[in-house]
Amino acid sequence: MTRSRQSNSGIRDNHSRGKAGEFVKPLLKEGTSLSVVSAYFTIHAYHALRKELDSIDKMRFLFGEPTFVNRINNDSDESKEFELRESGLELGNQLSQKKQAKECAQWIKDKVEIRSIKQTGLLHGKLYHVKNGEVNRALLGSSNFTVPGLGLKDQGNNVELNLVVNDDRDREDLLAWFNEWWEKDNLTEDVKDVVLRELDRLYAN
Repeated sequence: MTRSRQSNSGIRDNHSRGKAGEFVKPLLKEGTSLSVVSAYFTIHAYHALRKELDSIDKMRFLFGEPTFVNRINNDSDESKEFELRESGLELGNQLSQKKQAKECAQWIKDKVEIRSIKQTGLLHGKLYHVKNGEVNRALLGSSNFTVPGLGLKDQGNNVELNLVVNDDRDREDLLAWFNEWWEKDNLTEDVKDVVLRELDRLYAN
């Protein structure tokens, strides 16, 4: 029964009907333009998809919440590992995460544009729109750009409710909708420099 639901359903819930990340991952390749709406962006999600994201042409990321700076490194218990050493309690994976932050920052500099909604509580939807030439694919629902949101953890993923959009008309209109919000200077603003400054600061001594 579960196997049938996975193969026939357009729902991606990170549970019995497939994972959001498994839908997005194989679509990310050379020539791809990725447009995302999410309340969160984390360096851990970038690294979970690093090989694929490094190969795309460009990404436009629209934060649905203006409090995004506090969410760049928030992937639940995945973010910090502490170790007890002679000098006291220290961040055990600090060097690893500092390296990850730098790699993510370089990728953003090279390939990513980032804007944010200015008004809290205005935009709640989540969208992953992938365009490669004439081919459009889209996933619409509740998954943020985090490891558990995309269902990329080995266990303990969020249960989400996303739907693969199969109608060409709707996929085109979703991209048009994204473009409309992207270009609303009265409601959105460019925050790429803010994100890069936060990544530079994130694992400084």
